[in-house]
This record gives sequence, structure tokens and C-alpha cells, in this order.
Amino acid sequence: AAMVGAVAGFLWWNAAPAQIIMGDTGSQALGGVLAALALLTSTQLLLILLGVLYVMITMSVILQVFSFRVFGKRIFRMAPLHHHFELAGWPETRVIIRFWIMSGMLVAVGVGIFYADWAVGLEGALP
Repeated sequence: AAMVGAVAGFLWWNAAPAQIIMGDTGSQALGGVLAALALLTSTQLLLILLGVLYVMITMSVILQVFSFRVFGKRIFRMAPLHHHFELAGWPETRVIIRFWIMSGMLVAVGVGIFYADWAVGLEGALP
């Protein structure tokens, strides 16, 4: 409940134009809470699906640094990935909304998988 309240407050004050930023400490705390909840509820595999967008953004930085150090060439115009799209001419709001849509679809699929697994578990428990 405390984490939900903190995120709601952050989102309220982070509406454009943003007045605060989260930073590494806040994002790492959120990741720790998500990991702890996944472990407590035995839904660790769903984190893979729910976190595809975060992994894509992190991998864009890793690939960019690797490519530049090894080959001397950049893969993206700028890393992380959302800056690449901004430099390609997309307005920031378009990038944000597209990432929201992707994240929402992945969460919907994850909730669907969770519910399907839960419903199958109930079938075995019914008389």
C-alpha cells in the first residue's frame, strides 16, 4: 500500500511538465518491491513478460556501449531507446504513449495468463 501511494504521488507530480524525477534510487526500490511480490506469490516467470519494455531499454544501452567500444559504430542515434525515437523526430508524448500502450498490452497478457492459471487451479479444487 505504501508503494502504491508513493507511485501515485510520483505520477501526480510527474505529469508534464515534470516537477520531479524518480532517479535510480526510486526505480531500484520499485524493482525490489516487484521482485519481492513475485517471489511471495510465486509469479516470477510473469516478471519476464511484464518487464519486456524495461529489458528492451536496458539492452539498448548495453548494445550501444558494446557496439561503440568494439566496432566504433553506434546502433541507435542515442541510448536509451526512448531517446533514439526522440532524435528520429517523434515528439516525447508520442514515445511515452507508445511505450504505455506496449506496457499495457504486456500487462494485460500477463494478467490473462495469471488468471488462466488461477482458474485452472480452481477447477481441480471444485467438487
